[in-house]
Amino acid sequence: MDPAPQQSLTLDQCIDQIAQELEMADLHYGHGAIDAQSEALWIASKQLNLSPADALDHLEQVMSAEQITQALEVTQTRISTRKPLAYILGEAWLMGVPFFSSEQSIVPRSWIAELIVDGSLGPWLPADGKALDLCTGNGSLAILLALTCPDIHVSACDISLPALAVASRNLDRHSLTSQIELFEGDLWDALPEPHEDNLFDLIICNPPYVNANSMNVLPAEYHAEPALALAGGDDGMDLIRKIIAAAPDYLSERGAILIEIGNEYEYFKKAFPQIPVIWMEVSAGDEQVLLIQAEDLR
Repeated sequence: MDPAPQQSLTLDQCIDQIAQELEMADLHYGHGAIDAQSEALWIASKQLNLSPADALDHLEQVMSAEQITQALEVTQTRISTRKPLAYILGEAWLMGVPFFSSEQSIVPRSWIAELIVDGSLGPWLPADGKALDLCTGNGSLAILLALTCPDIHVSACDISLPALAVASRNLDRHSLTSQIELFEGDLWDALPEPHEDNLFDLIICNPPYVNANSMNVLPAEYHAEPALALAGGDDGMDLIRKIIAAAPDYLSERGAILIEIGNEYEYFKKAFPQIPVIWMEVSAGDEQVLLIQAEDLR
């Protein structure tokens, strides 16, 4: 049923109305919004062509009846389809940066983004260094690296051509096609043979790491994403084993690899008890992202 015609409301009032509807719908969040209120802000701000962050400075702005109707239509689509909002709007925000988003790739999100933007990776990334975003998906982490460190060269690879098509659109959007090079292939097979001239100072990777039991109970919002970008095998470590095994060949002498493992801390410790690891502090804690220096892999 189409939403009823709306009278004018302020942005703040529209957000509250949307949030109430979302809260009654038993949705799941985690694709760029943490709860119904933040997702309502995202929906309403889109109608005013504002970022969610900028919209907070315009809460008293009056929305037209048409804008409110459009916002409520998006809300009903979100509720009826259970798809991530980023797919419905065609856009996601990560660390305040907009990215084109579609069902061809996972929705942009990663705790690694926090470490890129706050400068935590500086010790492992020289000003003129080379970085690799392994399993780049939509290209968001590679783009954040390039925007944060404009003097570095970034390579980014993925096994999925549809995902790389999304990444290419995002490179164009941020005018980074000359700083970031995309490669297609299965992990390391996507890259040229390692040589002393093409080794990386820093490799970042947000790989598929969800264990099989967790995959079976994921909410509908996550099943709307490509399973290829999520499933990590029985213990979530299938791809991470391949990544760590070959990483030394592609790292410079003082290089490091940064890997997101989400909620698979215990599985990682069981799979790699012998490797010295630096656990990086992010907003979710200190068991989600790890860094391994090249000297500890060789």
